[in-house]
Formats: sequence, structure tokens, C-alpha cells
Amino acid sequence: MKRGTKRKPTIAILTGGGDVPGLNPCIKTLVYRAASEGINILGIRRGWAGILHYNPQDSKTSKNHVQKLVPAEVRTIDRYGGTYLHTSRTNPSAVKKKDVPGFLKETFKKDEETRDFTSHCINNLDRLGVDAVVPIGGDDTLSFADRLRSEGFPVIAIPKTMDNDVFGTDYCIGFSTAVTRGVGFIHALRTCAGSHERIAIIELFGRYCGETSLISAYLAGVDRAIISEVPFEPEKLAKLVMEDKKANPKNYAMITISEGAKIIGGEMFLSGESDAYGHRRLGGVGEETGAILKKLTGQDVLNQRISYLMRSGAPDSLDLMVAVNYANMAVDLFLKKAFGRLVALNNGNYTDIPLSTITTGQKRVDVPELYDMDQYRPKVRHVTGKPMFLY
Repeated sequence: MKRGTKRKPTIAILTGGGDVPGLNPCIKTLVYRAASEGINILGIRRGWAGILHYNPQDSKTSKNHVQKLVPAEVRTIDRYGGTYLHTSRTNPSAVKKKDVPGFLKETFKKDEETRDFTSHCINNLDRLGVDAVVPIGGDDTLSFADRLRSEGFPVIAIPKTMDNDVFGTDYCIGFSTAVTRGVGFIHALRTCAGSHERIAIIELFGRYCGETSLISAYLAGVDRAIISEVPFEPEKLAKLVMEDKKANPKNYAMITISEGAKIIGGEMFLSGESDAYGHRRLGGVGEETGAILKKLTGQDVLNQRISYLMRSGAPDSLDLMVAVNYANMAVDLFLKKAFGRLVALNNGNYTDIPLSTITTGQKRVDVPELYDMDQYRPKVRHVTGKPMFLY
């Protein structure tokens, strides 16, 4: 059924990239609010992979990729973390042959390694009678949403990522809970670090933006914080952390480090194959730094990679509030037929901005304002006028 025909309006929603706490409350609110406005909601399963794998000629498997969502179906999902719709890192504009369903493999030309299936996805959305798609995701997921927008398909996007690095908004769903988890685990690890009089290194998420490491360290009173934006010198860090350890009556010291941090002259610690957006798996810089510090200082080092624990479980109250409000804003925009927009928080106010904004810049820690490059620690020089979570 084509868009624009007389029928009940329909929104398709999906979640892409890494899961974060707050996705389920956002999904539930979208479904409940849409139902109250007489709007159908279709859930696309596994992010953009769902609409890529949807085969309109095969009704038996279609339910594995698209499902109608009604209030009774999602009544209790807001009590839990993760995403009810599941997720993936699929990029329909550049799909490898091994990653497409069987019915699409024949479309590949000889020796063609990747293929753009944007038109296939748009055709599927049209066949499903979708009037607008609401993707909930980070830079990667939303970059394809912007591609759909540029092709003329109606899109209203919702930002989520624990790194809080979607350009154009002060806040992304998942960030508050990530910081809350980080602070909690840092304080819990103090008992081990103190009992054994060790140096503790806590590795946190953050590929290009070190805000999670910075803010967690700032709130938990950590001795030193290494962030993605500032390459560090191990010898200098060793000297500083030994001073911290000596000054602590419990004879221990703590360091947070972004998973995307780099030693001066080095590269990110990556493993595995690149995903559909060209990203390889991050992790390991904390353990490598720990091994170097142990060699330089002769001290035992406690290494803890928090990783998925930061994105596990139910959201905190702030993420719950933002997720619910972003969902209501998305439906408001749909009712006004205001498409090609990204819901956002700017200067403490809920607003919406052009979706294309996300590709016009990079959101990173404001190092001159928030970080001491010489001492490797947070240094918030001015709070007045800053967003609630700084950056």
C-alpha cells in the first residue's frame, strides 16, 4: 500500500546499534501514544536488518522481521533494559553478500563485494504502508536514517548512545545510566583496590568521545582519567598515579580510561572484522596500560573492563524521563507532518533539529574547558552556562 492513500496512518519504529537502558520505555511510549492518536505502529526487528531481510513475497517469514505493536504487547517492557525489538549494526547502503538473505543474493553482480539496498528498503516500507520511520540509534543507525531522508522518505529520529556523542543534541538516551553504572562500579572496586593496595584501572565505553570516562571520574572522585580525545604518556601517568597512591591513607589509586584512548604515537586497541559501518571491536587499552604501569612502577594493578555492564539492566530515572519525552515528541512531529527531524535536548530544553545536523560535526569533550591535559584528570573550569552533563 502506498503512502498517502486513505487509511490509518502508520509509523515503523526500530532500534539499531548497541542496546542501552531506556530503549524499552521509548518503544512503549511510542506505541501507547500512537494508539491514543489512532496511529498504527509496526516494529522493525533487529534494526535496519529487519527491513532489509523483509520479503513481501514470503508471508511465512515476514513476522520474523516486522510485527504490529499494540499496547497490550508492550505493557511491561519499560521495566527492563535492552530492546524488545532486538538490534543489529546493519547498514543497508553497504551490505556484504554474505550478510543478505537468500532472495537478495542474486542481485549481486559478479565480483561485487557490497551492494546498496536503500531502494529495496524504501520499497519495503512503502509496501507495508509506512508513513514515517522512527529509528532510535546513534551516529551509525541515524546516518542511514539521514540517507532515507535524502531519498525523500519521511523520518523522525531519536538519539541514543552511552557515549552521548550524537552531534546536535546535549543528551542521548542511555548516557545517564552509563554514568550511574560507572560511578557505582568505581566505588565498589575501591574495596578491592584498597584491600590489596593496588592501582585500579577501570575501562569504560567511549570510542571517539571520552565523556563517559570524564564524567564518571569527575563524579566518583577518581585520581586520573584518560579520555579518547587526549593521547597519554605511560611514564607520566605512572609518576602521577604513584603520587596519588602515596597520598592516599589506604595506599591505592584509581584511573578511568576510555576504550578508545590511545598512547602517544599509538593507535586504538581494535580486534575482529569491521562492522557494516567500518568499526572494529574496541577494548583492551586498560589491560595494556595496566601491564605497562606494573612494569614501570613495580606495583600490582587491578584491571576491570566494565563494558557491557554499563548497558545492562533497567534505566535510571533520568534516562526513563528522556526516553518517554523523546517518544512523545516524535509522535507530535508525526502529527504535524514535520519530517527529517531529530528530537533533541539543547540548553536544557526539549527541541527538534534537522536530522542532517548529525553529519555536520563531531561531538567531543571540550578539553580546554573540562580537562587538565597535563595532570590527566577532570578540571571543570566553568559550570555556569554548561549543559547539565557538561561536554
